Amino acid sequence: MAKYAVKPTGREVTFGENDIIVSKTDLKGRITYANDVFVGISGYTEGELLGQPHSILRHPDMPRCVFKLLWDTLQRKQEIFAYVKNMTKTGNHYWVFAHVTPSLNERDEIIGYHSNRRAPSRESLARIEPIYKTLLDMEGRHGNAKEGMQASFAAMMETVRNTGKQYEEYVFTL
Repeated sequence: MAKYAVKPTGREVTFGENDIIVSKTDLKGRITYANDVFVGISGYTEGELLGQPHSILRHPDMPRCVFKLLWDTLQRKQEIFAYVKNMTKTGNHYWVFAHVTPSLNERDEIIGYHSNRRAPSRESLARIEPIYKTLLDMEGRHGNAKEGMQASFAAMMETVRNTGKQYEEYVFTL
């Protein structure tokens, strides 16, 4: 079975700068809420999205190290901002600037995740796309996926350190 059931078309779809894609997931990353903007841009129906892993949208151009950073940050009960290239039901893609936060209960336990995503600027995409391509190429040069992801994660964090900024500051300079 192919890793991706849908093949990327190379066609980009966009959404309005005032639109916000909203989703919520459970602890396993399964979608528990999808707003109308999310449903519309993804090409899936709400019924098709609910209960599916959020990775149903994962585009093969995304370096795995970005998701490692995302999940590591969320497990520390911190918010994260990240650029993500998603894939629609038909294989088209759309970029988002995601703000993901853990949802906590009254005992300060993580009970799920909440994500708001906006359309990134073309200038930001012009800066992030070559960075992601470099990281993805690095991941592909290793004998196994885990080693590749670890190498690209280390390279990504070194890039951030070399700017003299924390990731949280760096991502807003892109």
